[in-house]
Amino acid sequence: MAIQTQLTKTLRALHLGGMLDTLDARLTQARAGDLGHLEFLEALCEDEISRRRTNAIRRKLQKAQFETQCTIEDFDFSYNPKIPAAQIRDLATLQFCQNHESVILYGPVGTGKTHIAQALGHNACRRGFNTKFAKTSRLFNDLAGGHADNTWNQRLKDWAKPDVLILDDFAIRDFTPTQADDLYELICERNHHKSIILTSNREPKTWYNLFPNPVVAEGALDRLINTSHHIQMPGKSYRPNQRPHNNDPPPTNTSPTNSDH
Repeated sequence: MAIQTQLTKTLRALHLGGMLDTLDARLTQARAGDLGHLEFLEALCEDEISRRRTNAIRRKLQKAQFETQCTIEDFDFSYNPKIPAAQIRDLATLQFCQNHESVILYGPVGTGKTHIAQALGHNACRRGFNTKFAKTSRLFNDLAGGHADNTWNQRLKDWAKPDVLILDDFAIRDFTPTQADDLYELICERNHHKSIILTSNREPKTWYNLFPNPVVAEGALDRLINTSHHIQMPGKSYRPNQRPHNNDPPPTNTSPTNSDH
């Protein structure tokens, strides 16, 4: 018992405390003759590696700030058969991350763009890529705060840092001059070094008109659009299928109101 107590202290001092979670089970195997000395040590080391890998993935998923934990396997491709499933599954191998390429998912509301974007981000976290998810409006609000308190340079570096940056609801409205300039700077910081995943209800070719300055538009979008995989997500919205089921009959309104017209 004293030896095991000392071993516990030693493992914790070496930051190998995770081995304690499986130490008793491995000792039982060793005493039963199922593990030799070297196999016992190797098994404990593998347990520690597995624990660290699991914890690292969990931390990356937390830092990514996904709205929901989505996977490619959870996506119902049969609902909209025109969605390019094979191309999306190819992207799920994350070769685009290795090549520092980007992905643009565009199409009508409710077709699963955000799900696929987060699923690709989930894969990226599991493969060790630092990932960040945000609504595009949050990006602009944060950088606007940087202009106000003179922290813009640091905030831009923070947005430029992740290996994979996912911006949801991109190009949902016209950009202000400041937003257009901020976007240009961010794209330049990340171009050919990091990946961006965008979701948008608009086709990329229509984004140019959202910029107040056509020169800034050309500079930003030429870098972004021409280094991206374009995935069109056509079809009907899946969201009506997610409405809560309610078997109660709708309330009856017996008195006429102006809203009846």
